[in-house]
Formats: sequence, C-alpha cells, structure tokens
Amino acid sequence: MASGEYYYVDKTAHIHQLVEQGRYFFLSRPRRFGKSLLIDTIKSLFEGREELFRSLYVHDRWDWQQTHPVIRLSFADGVMQNRSQLDTHILELLEETAERLGISLDNTSIHGRFRELIYKAHEHHGARAVVLIDEYDKPILDNITAPDRARELREGLKNLYSVLKDADPHLRFCLLTGVSKFSKVSLFSGLNNLRDITLSADYSTICGYTDTDVDSVFAAELPGLDREQIRRWYNGYSWADQQNAAVYNPFDLLLLFQERRFAPYWFESATPTFLVELLAERGIYTPSLTNWQSRPALLSRFDVEQISTEALLFQTGYLTLVGSREIVPNKPIYQLALPNYEVECSLNEALLPVLGISDDALDEIVLKLPQLLQSNDMAGLEEYFKALYASLPHDWYRNNPIARYEGHYASVFYSHFAALGLDITVEDSSNTGKVDMSVDFNGTIYLFEFKVVEQIPTGKALQQLKDNNYAAKYRGQGKPIYLIGVEFSREERQIVGFGVEENA
Repeated sequence: MASGEYYYVDKTAHIHQLVEQGRYFFLSRPRRFGKSLLIDTIKSLFEGREELFRSLYVHDRWDWQQTHPVIRLSFADGVMQNRSQLDTHILELLEETAERLGISLDNTSIHGRFRELIYKAHEHHGARAVVLIDEYDKPILDNITAPDRARELREGLKNLYSVLKDADPHLRFCLLTGVSKFSKVSLFSGLNNLRDITLSADYSTICGYTDTDVDSVFAAELPGLDREQIRRWYNGYSWADQQNAAVYNPFDLLLLFQERRFAPYWFESATPTFLVELLAERGIYTPSLTNWQSRPALLSRFDVEQISTEALLFQTGYLTLVGSREIVPNKPIYQLALPNYEVECSLNEALLPVLGISDDALDEIVLKLPQLLQSNDMAGLEEYFKALYASLPHDWYRNNPIARYEGHYASVFYSHFAALGLDITVEDSSNTGKVDMSVDFNGTIYLFEFKVVEQIPTGKALQQLKDNNYAAKYRGQGKPIYLIGVEFSREERQIVGFGVEENA
C-alpha cells in the first residue's frame, strides 16, 4: 500500500524507458484507461518529487537534482462546441500554467503565447521544458457527429500543436495522449519526430493492469471473487501481438473491488451513441466482431472526413489486437476481436435496437431464451425465434441498410445470444471446416448452421452439420450436443427451416 492507503501499480519502468529512448511521443488508449494518471506521474518525475517514488523502479535510476518546468495541458474537462470556446479554454490553460511557473506572457495569439510559454519556461528555470497534453483529441471527438464543427475545432487544436515543431531546442520531453490517432497531416503538420507508441510491444502494458498486477498488488481484494470470472469479464485488451500483453481495464477492476459484484462498469460509463449509430448506418455484420481482419494502416485511418470502422472500434476499445499474420513479408494483417465478456455482451445488447429489436423483445430475451435452452426445448426455441423475426417492423426493413445483407439474419441470431453473455464461438473451427456458431450453456453444446433460401426450406443447413461431422470436436467433453440447422427465407423474412438433431 502506498501513502494514503492506496494501492500502487508501478509503471515507472515503462516511463523510465520512454524518457531514455526519446523525446516526442504519442499514445492512444481508450477512455478510462489511466492516461491522465500516466501524465501526472511523468509530471511529478520531472518536477523532482522524489518522496512519491520511493521503493519504485525508477527511484534509484532518476536524477532527482535535475528538475524541469512542466507544461501540462488537459482537454479532459468540459465540452467545447465552437472555436471560440476552445480558444478561451486554451488561453486559460496557458495563463494558469504561466502563473504556476512564475512567468508573464506578453503575446496575445494562442500560438504566440504557447511558444512564449515554452521559451520563457526554459529561460526562467534554466532547464528545457516538458510538455504533456492529456486528451488532446477530446474537443474533436465530442463533436465528431457534426463534421463542420469538428473541423473547426481541429483547426483550433492544430494552431496550438503546430508550435511544438519549432520548439525543439527548448523541449526536454513531450507526450500527447488521447483516444484516437488523427493523422499527422491533419493535426500535427511538420511534427515528423513524434513517435507513436500505441502499438509498440515495449509499451503495451503502460496503461491498464496485468494478471501479475492483479494477483500481487490487489491480492487482498480477491478473496470472495471468482478469479477466472474477473479474467473473463475484464481482461483481454491488447496493443501488441505477444504473450502477456493483455491488460485489464482499471476502471472496471477498481469498481469491482469496491462493489463486489460483476457489472459492465466501463461500458455503462460513457459508451458513445454515435458509435452504435455509425455501426448501424454501415450495416455491421455483428458476428464479424469476434474475428475482424485489418491492415495496420486502417487502424490509424481516423479523421473528421474519414473514419474507418475498424479504427473506430479499435481506438475506442471495443475491438482489440489478438494476433497477426504475414502472407506478404513485412505486410502484417492484424486479427482483431472483442476483448472480453463485458464488451461482447454490452455492445451486442446496445446493437439490438438497430437490428430492429424492441425493448419489449429484449426483456423477453433475458427471461425466456435461457429457460428454453436450459430445458432443451427446441420446439420452443424455434417458435420463439419465428415470433421474434415476425415482430421486426416492415418499415425497418425498408429503411435500414443492414437489411440488404443476408448476414442480417445471422446478426440478429448471434447478437441475441451474445447479449445474454453466453459462451459463444463464431465460425468455430474443426478439422472438417467451420460451424457458423457454437454455444456452450448449462452443460450442453449447441451447434448452429445458417442458410438463406428463397422460400422453401432445403434441409441443407442441418445436412452440412452432419456431413462435416462438426460434433466430433465436442464429443470428448461428455456433454449433450444439439445440431441446429436454421434456414431463413429472403422472400418471407422469416425462419422457414429449423432442423434439429441430438448427437449425444
């Protein structure tokens, strides 16, 4: 325990390495992952607050006699809706910092005052300045659904950040953190020495808690909580394709230890409405969230004019890096997936309304679907899903672009089960191929295959499950196995075939 009866997870080894390796850095992490705490820790180090670092990794490796003036600017608080509000906020930050550093500013423009602040901080304190900018992109993200306003705010921030490129002789260290990675052209023009450590293996665990952190630092909090459930609910965020790179969301864990119950604390704290709306607008095939392929460049393609779906989901924390492969040398393809139970369950529940599912139907899912599975009532399951598809409004089919995709039917099916938090695998591989979806619930395995037909059921979905012997993979578990072939009619917008065979 650190002073004040707080737990302290030591990240100073990462910080020390960062300071030793270079001077200009950028780090993207989702909201509530400890970016602000990281900024404050670096600030305290450069200010020479030795008493805060006793017994930590960096203590015996830091020159406490050498201090630096720190310029810390944060855009975390407040919502700015126009350039005037942003400029006022920036001027207030610069004035407060100048006063704290014992400096008076004479220039009147924002870029002039920021430049003057850096130069005079160096001159007044006899040491080069440190610039730390927290949530550098928040003013833009707060207005991302209003492109004209977002562009206006982007230009205001660009005016501020452009000062950094010519301030090199006066800067010892610079770190910008945020949720998204806007292109250098749009926001950091000329700042070519800014190193992006978002996907650097060296810094994959610089924010968040590792398994080792949980088992050691928080050992006193674990009794009474299922350790494997903690891992399933909150672990799995990764920014490097290597073992032991996954971390837990700190916000979730701290609330779990306080409340002593499992809940989607992070997801419910501020999931952006625009995210769900954008996924609906683009006709997202929800099973693909469990296995998404992307080129590295696409993960960085984020700007007011162009937001790739994978960049949005990855940078906001709803998809995470789980692997990579190279077909062409030095051209990796990243494999992305949902990080954990909390995100899979909560995101799919949030997406059900845009798939056409009403709140009443959602209430029935929570109450009825688990009961049908628990009793292995296959006739009831068929009746339930037929009633569900019949309830989808025809206007919704005409107006929603996702209805043009055959995958819509499978999306509704998958998201139903995922919203309940069941143990689901999409395209579960075996040596004979891939079954569309497997569900492990209450000691029973359910294997689903989906087909879209014109009007008349063909029985091909169930037959494919049998012909490929998909059940063989699971027989060694000693659990009952149900093969379920589901056929949707494109004409009738309804399930017309629901073949079931028990393969114990």
